Amino acid sequence: MEKTQTKQLDRDLNISSRRYILISPCRNEAPYIQITIHSVVAQTIRPTKWLVVDDNSTDETPELLAEAASKYPFIEVIRRDRSGGRKVGPAVIEAFYTGFQTINPNDYDYICKFDMDLDIPSNYFELLMQRMEANPRIGTCSGKPYFRDKQGRLISEKCGDETSVGMTKFYRVECFQQIGGFVREVMWDGIDCHRCRMYGWIACSWDDPKLRFIHLRPMGSSQKGMLIGRMRHGFGQYFMGTGLLYMIFSAFYRMTRPPIIIGGFFMLIGYLKSMLLRHQRYDDLEFRKFLRRYQWNCLLKGKARATQELNRCQAKKWMQLQ
Repeated sequence: MEKTQTKQLDRDLNISSRRYILISPCRNEAPYIQITIHSVVAQTIRPTKWLVVDDNSTDETPELLAEAASKYPFIEVIRRDRSGGRKVGPAVIEAFYTGFQTINPNDYDYICKFDMDLDIPSNYFELLMQRMEANPRIGTCSGKPYFRDKQGRLISEKCGDETSVGMTKFYRVECFQQIGGFVREVMWDGIDCHRCRMYGWIACSWDDPKLRFIHLRPMGSSQKGMLIGRMRHGFGQYFMGTGLLYMIFSAFYRMTRPPIIIGGFFMLIGYLKSMLLRHQRYDDLEFRKFLRRYQWNCLLKGKARATQELNRCQAKKWMQLQ
């Protein structure tokens, strides 16, 4: 009896150190939002708080959010009024920070930027916290996104293992604060992971069946939108500091992914256009040098080996900052 009580106490103490908050920028998500809410409510360890920032939705999203908040006390909705249509990149992060500035991050152990078009496994966040507890150097992590094609088959979005994915960036609060959070630019979800490695943290994602989740928004449902998105990605790579040679190799790889050829081509166009017009770059020279060295090693040794070597080298940096 005593052993059982001790085990339960240990479990309760462990869970008490798993205080996490979700902050969800949200705009016109009515087709997906109920599935997302259900998957979060069904979590084996629910978030301490879920802040949903309604970024001036014009569909049924506000009503659906109000209904959810009335049922579940941990859900809080913030309305952000602004003009203009749906945007990505800076506007999404502005909405995230609308929620972030209302909290004390030190009240939580973990913080997650979480999109409202996802269907996650019921133990998704518990598994992430278990893995982060097992390795204190993991600063940010995620599972892998999949989407369903027109035949209903699950298709991987092919995200690299060296990043946490943008739609569900799960962060140790200490790491998030140390890297300075997210930059308010298009490549925010790439810069953050490289900054993690600069400070000795590990950024990663796992293609584990237990951590795979469904990205509900149809991928490539608008060909024009997808190609504009590819060009935007090219601009983001230029802004971040990516070298031309690395960008060329990256674009050629993307040409093998849908939309075949033209997707990678438009990425390269976006990068070259930004380079020719001398667009602004991320204003951190040390970061850009760090990024270029890493990218060169990726070209010479492969991304997996280059990332492993960098993580080993940066272990001392992490120890110094603790």
